[in-house]
Amino acid sequence: MVQQDQDRVLQDTERVEGRTALRNNVDAAIALADAVRSTMGPKGLDKLLLGDDGSYLVTNDGVTVLESAKVEHATAKMLISTSRAQDDEVRDGTTSTVVLTAELLINALELVDRGVHPTIIARGYRMCGPVVEQTLDDISILADEATSLSSVKTSLAGKGDSSLQNKLAELAFAAASVTGSGEPEHTRVMTERSGSIKDSELIPGIVLMKARVHREMNLKPQAGRILILDGGMEKRKPEIEASLKITHTGAIEAFHARERADLQARVKCLSAANIDCLVARDGIEEEAHAMLAAAGILAYRRVERPEIEHLCRATGARPVFDVEDIRDEDVGHFASIREEKWQGVEHTIFVGSQSQGVTVVIRGSTSMRLEEAERAFNDAIGVACQLIREPRLLPGGGATQIALARRLRRHAETIPGREQMAIEGFAAALEAIPRILATNAGLDPIDELLRVTAAQAESDSAWQGLDVNTGQTGDMRKASIVEPISVTRHAIAGATEAAISVLRIDDVLWAKQDAQEPDWQTDED
Repeated sequence: MVQQDQDRVLQDTERVEGRTALRNNVDAAIALADAVRSTMGPKGLDKLLLGDDGSYLVTNDGVTVLESAKVEHATAKMLISTSRAQDDEVRDGTTSTVVLTAELLINALELVDRGVHPTIIARGYRMCGPVVEQTLDDISILADEATSLSSVKTSLAGKGDSSLQNKLAELAFAAASVTGSGEPEHTRVMTERSGSIKDSELIPGIVLMKARVHREMNLKPQAGRILILDGGMEKRKPEIEASLKITHTGAIEAFHARERADLQARVKCLSAANIDCLVARDGIEEEAHAMLAAAGILAYRRVERPEIEHLCRATGARPVFDVEDIRDEDVGHFASIREEKWQGVEHTIFVGSQSQGVTVVIRGSTSMRLEEAERAFNDAIGVACQLIREPRLLPGGGATQIALARRLRRHAETIPGREQMAIEGFAAALEAIPRILATNAGLDPIDELLRVTAAQAESDSAWQGLDVNTGQTGDMRKASIVEPISVTRHAIAGATEAAISVLRIDDVLWAKQDAQEPDWQTDED
């Protein structure tokens, strides 16, 4: 009777249960991983993404490929969300996260087919966490300036040619070093369609595509005080709708004189606060331009909010809503302000006093190259900032994953239960990374995996890895193939949690009916 009631309740719902549901979810994960598998590593291939409007994009950035795809499957969306979280957190390792999740699910499905319960597999996967953390700490080294730059270059492997990689890595490392905050948001990125990538530069200040509101205003080559106005400096408008009745000819002139006096009073407030530069988010009244110039105040108007945030970080200013409410702690300080003309367009360069605002100008000949360079730089600056926060490095070339797999297999021998099989499956999933690196480089994945494993065992060093540029096994430190510990740690943790979340799903239900309009009752009823 209970079963009949349940069937009646779910009669308008499609349902997939048990192993079939798991198999469908694993198939979705495999399809997603296959879409980005070939982009991994310095020898990875590119993807051509076509839009509905005829636009196209060539890239090998994993998260860009995944977010551009039209995905309907819920499990695939979950993995894309995991990849996006990886990108938001460390700006690298997105492809590794998706591939590792898929491999963990493939191995889990094999264990389920052999009679191991998903809960036991999930428990075994979680038991790998402390071993992975300890191993990463054991094999990591402290980063210095040279190895940090090498790590940033490694993150750009496969993204453009070597000249682009080297230039963007140098700019990203320099930007992170100047700000010293470990926050990518402190670096403003601009693209200029002129010159080549080698002409890109780092400017120690905030660059705005703005010109001063009045040519008679003097620029500020020396240090001064800056006020950020979160609003405008325009004629005040009545708060309520009103109409004026003019009774004599001088009334209009008196009304305008009152408006000019109000503007002059606000300019005097700026002068009293010793403001040298005013930056307004909204407009500045035309009549106020000459007043500000006469008072020696340099002014800029209609500055976008993101640019204002950059200026605040660089100068230490805090936005105010009214110039009549200026407090000394709201005023920022700049080192200099100058203007330059690029491609016939005026740009203003604010050099702040806080060393927390720099601008990287990326130059290139085509829009497509600029877009790809900007995406690559965003990855590079993220990695560089990660090294500011946690300056520890791991070997690349699949060496870290092979070292972890070897350590996990030894640990599995100490586990008496079925969790041992899950730990071995976790180790096998990690080895997918070096296999894919070898495959994308045109090498035999099994031979290279065995060769690196033997090299690590013989030298008793976890830093033996595969240099796909030469096709040889060697010390990754000497080859300058290194990556931040935070990237690998976050990728493994994110993949583990995503795989366990999918493993715990044993029932998938789809409502077959579309949403219906509610049957509202009326007073007549």
